[in-house]
Amino acid sequence: MAKILITDDEPDIVNLICRYAEREGYETVQAYDGSEAIELCAKEDFDLIIMDAMMPETDGFTACRKIRESRDIPVLMLSARGTEFDKLFGFEVGVDDYVTKPFSPKELMARVRVIISRHKASPAKDNDGILKTGGLVIDTLGHTVTADGGRIDLTAKEYGILLYLVRNKGIVLSREQILNEVWGYDYYGDDRTVDWQMKLLRGKLGAYRDYIHTIRGVGYKFEE
Repeated sequence: MAKILITDDEPDIVNLICRYAEREGYETVQAYDGSEAIELCAKEDFDLIIMDAMMPETDGFTACRKIRESRDIPVLMLSARGTEFDKLFGFEVGVDDYVTKPFSPKELMARVRVIISRHKASPAKDNDGILKTGGLVIDTLGHTVTADGGRIDLTAKEYGILLYLVRNKGIVLSREQILNEVWGYDYYGDDRTVDWQMKLLRGKLGAYRDYIHTIRGVGYKFEE
């Protein structure tokens, strides 16, 4: 049974999500502030955190960043604001998916199922070794990326996208293909998510950002 931490400063929202999650067979734990969520994650193991972005005291973005320093728990962020900036910032701190309020509880549960199944299916290690392209090096065993010897800190999704692009160097990949590979075949979301993540990834690659080519109307290609 998967265990979900539901964090929101609105009790009605927490209760609503709990009801639907428990109908799906999930165990639920409630928190009403980001600080409380951080404390719970230090004591208990969770398969997923559903967290509101805007909360008093400690907001969801701050809590997500703090939790990700020590725990690899997927996070689904809720927010009343659905701007591109908010989504980009959420992905930057490690958010796996983003749902704008008001939301459909059934759609939320569909996304929950995808995230949990994808996270559990992800292998801890990749046995393909070292991938090099120019001065960019991907160590798939250590799950690290360096550029000209300097470490690049990537989120799990950014790393997954870069690895997929490099392994298919010279091949044009559609947004749908990238979503299927990195998020899962039953991802229940928007293919613009790829564009937001790609923008963040390029920003971290420095001089190698131009290795990722946008193919207008199609998708992306990695090529030196």
